This record gives sequence, C-alpha cells and structure tokens, in this order.
Amino acid sequence: MKKVNLKYPKDFLNKIICGDSIEVMKLIPDNSIDLVVTSPPYNLKNSTGNGMSVNTKSGKWAGNALQNGYSHYDDNMPNDKYAEWQHNCLQQMYRTIKDDGAIFYNHKWRVQDGVIQDRKDIIKDLPVRQIIIWRRKGGINFNPGYFLPTYEVIYLIPKPDFFLAKKANACGDVWEFTQEMNNGHPAPFPVSLIHRIISSTNAKIILDPFMGSGTTAVVASSLERTYIGIELSPDYCKMAERRLKKNVKDDELLKLKPLSLFPEK
Repeated sequence: MKKVNLKYPKDFLNKIICGDSIEVMKLIPDNSIDLVVTSPPYNLKNSTGNGMSVNTKSGKWAGNALQNGYSHYDDNMPNDKYAEWQHNCLQQMYRTIKDDGAIFYNHKWRVQDGVIQDRKDIIKDLPVRQIIIWRRKGGINFNPGYFLPTYEVIYLIPKPDFFLAKKANACGDVWEFTQEMNNGHPAPFPVSLIHRIISSTNAKIILDPFMGSGTTAVVASSLERTYIGIELSPDYCKMAERRLKKNVKDDELLKLKPLSLFPEK
C-alpha cells in the first residue's frame, strides 16, 4: 500500500502501514487520535564512549541483537540530525491527538562525552507533564565512570484536557517491567508495559508511529481499542501482522485485565 493512496480513516484504522512515520502521519487529520504510544530507534550506534561498535562483528556489544541494528533504519545519525528528526516526529504526533489526548514517548538517557544526554533537544518545546521511570531490571555497563543504567524514561506529553482513566492515578511513576526476551525484534516493548499505559486511559484510537513488532497493536486489540501502526521496515510489518493473528488471545494478554494493575485507593 503506497502512502499516496491512503485515506483517513478507512486505510488507517486497525491497519499496519509500511512507510515513513512523518510522511504517513501527515495524512492523519488534526485532532483525530486519542493516544500515541511509541518508542523510536535510539540512535545507539552514534556513541562517543563504550557503546556499540559500528563493526557488527566485534566490539563489547558483540552478540547483542541491537549490534546488527534495526531493519531499514539508520541507527548511526549525527545527534543534531537525529534530535531534529525525532522532534519533528513528536510535533506530528502532537498535531494529530485530540484536546483530551496524550503521547507516551519512551526513550533512553545515556552518557555521551562524560555528560548525561537527557533528550531535552528532542522534547524541548513540548508540554511534558510527567516523566515516568521504567525500571527494566538487569543490563550491561562497560564504563567504570558511572553506575549500571537500569531504567528508561517515558515522557507523558498531553493536550490540556487529558486525564487518566478512573483509578489509574493511584499508580506510581516508577514502573518495573522486565524486558521482552521472546521476540524477534531487537528492542520490543514488554506487553505488560503497554497494557499499563493503554489501560490507564480511556483512549479509543491509539497510534504507534514506530510500531516495530506490533506490541501496541496487539495490546490495543486485546483491550478492544482501535490501533494505527506505522512502521518503516517491511520485515517488522510482517512480524507485527503475524503477532496480531497469533497473539490477540495470547495467554499473557488473557492474564491482564483493564485496570487490574492499579490498587484501590
């Protein structure tokens, strides 16, 4: 399906669209989406220190799935170009969400040239309401100059009228979910993490412009919400389609019920 032929909503709702995230999002009207949940490629191969070597056959990260990079993505962009690209992506996401919508944008802080890179150059003028800490458990640290990083961040970037679903505000802002291990994508979302986010809202239409292996779509479907997935890689699009056919009634999803992760006040 070529993007020039796409018409909203018929070619978007409950579809995985293979294409460039910004170009496809431009075809979505303003104020059309209830919720965006996404995590972009992290540009990990653009590193000043002990990160991944661009030589995929050696280096301290040899054997890690991310060492081979993402399918069809350049994960070694100059940081200024990467930040500009991601900022432009966020602007498109923000344009598409309704006045009571929100973006949950997952990214990773890291040390570059001895200083924390906290992604302010990406989120700079966007109305971040909260930073959620996703504690991942485990990890690898080859640098003796700082402690082992064990978390990533999720930026909550809402429109003014966004509110959480009933009881969801009882949940804290530090979430502990183990990384997904049984997935062919090099950096997949854990199902339980995405369930936490979507169950925290009343969103009906959920967009993920970096769909990857399709976790956002799978969880949205299991919660009887509508999804829109955008993914540049044909390989990951096929992976997501396979998961949607197989995993909508997956055992892990059946164990998770809306709002079951939130305590009573």
